[in-house]
Amino acid sequence: MTNLHSSSSSPSPFCWWKSIPEFSSHDVSLKPPSSSSSSTPSSSIMKVFREMERLCLISEHGVDDLKHKLMIYKSGDFWVPVGGIKKEDMDIPQVITVLLVGLSGSGKSSLINLMYSVVGRSGFIPFTQTSNEASNYSTMILEEHNVLRSTRNGFCVYDSRGLDCNRMDECLKEVTRWMTDGVRHNESCRFGEEDVDVSVHACYDGYVRRRVNYVMVVADLMDVYKAFFCGGDFKPVVALKSLFHCPSIKTSNVDPILILTHGDMLQPTERLNCRIKICSYLGIPVTTGAYDIVCLTEQGILADESDSITSFALTEAIYRSLLQSDQTHLPKKTYKDWTVDVLSRSMCSLACFFDMLSRIFQKWGYKYKTT
Repeated sequence: MTNLHSSSSSPSPFCWWKSIPEFSSHDVSLKPPSSSSSSTPSSSIMKVFREMERLCLISEHGVDDLKHKLMIYKSGDFWVPVGGIKKEDMDIPQVITVLLVGLSGSGKSSLINLMYSVVGRSGFIPFTQTSNEASNYSTMILEEHNVLRSTRNGFCVYDSRGLDCNRMDECLKEVTRWMTDGVRHNESCRFGEEDVDVSVHACYDGYVRRRVNYVMVVADLMDVYKAFFCGGDFKPVVALKSLFHCPSIKTSNVDPILILTHGDMLQPTERLNCRIKICSYLGIPVTTGAYDIVCLTEQGILADESDSITSFALTEAIYRSLLQSDQTHLPKKTYKDWTVDVLSRSMCSLACFFDMLSRIFQKWGYKYKTT
């Protein structure tokens, strides 16, 4: 088996994991570890090393191939025949909708800008306003983004308002509503309406309401680091877990993709340990369950435009979300299904009506007896 560490070129500024002492002491091969050692911390470290080496090896030449697949993608292209049903009998939307959710300041809007720069090839112009320490800006409405800047592409990405870890019950109800009722461009978020300026309540009449097909959960590694390693506030991590495991955001019982941001603000060892810690806390694979993606600068550009590893990681995350979305489409409803649905709703309404009548009669009978 070839040792990828010895065969790779000299470490670049983007190969942050190669400066970790454990990297040089491990055989970073693509051979999976034995099941007996899969639960040990060293095994998790090795898994992250191998995943980062995989991204490094493929990124330089593989990113263009993935970009091309996204450019020509149409909704349903990745659908696989199952259950003996033809593709034309499946309820496939015209546009796949990927929803970004996360706590306030996690980097959702910065991720959108990165998608424009990497996937849309639109230069270094920020297309969505992002929050920073000086502006105190926060997304207040749902925003639809066609990151490929084409009327022909088969997917869009929705930016949502950052959730407040101090009022997660209210926030999770709103997320459930998005998943149940769909999302619409310019629609204001219901939670926290009392602290929203009237000017942000833009008109959303006429915009198409889209069904959410897949969810990306965006998390700030700095919050993880402060909670697990600095004795900081643990509430954001608890809120992240409740969001990630919210039943409504799972599609076909499949977990959403976790996007880890602001890792470049940590030391390499801290960055590695934070990824392992949060993946273990959420109960997801440390490799396939998460992507470590550097955010854009305040000017809307990458820290270095030649960071092909970040570009490939983001492109692969989008590709995987579309791949997963196309596996969750359901068959179209037939006339029989619609009839059964209408009858069941009618029966439920009648049952509620008769139950109400029964309560009224019982109340009247009780009053009659007492008089």
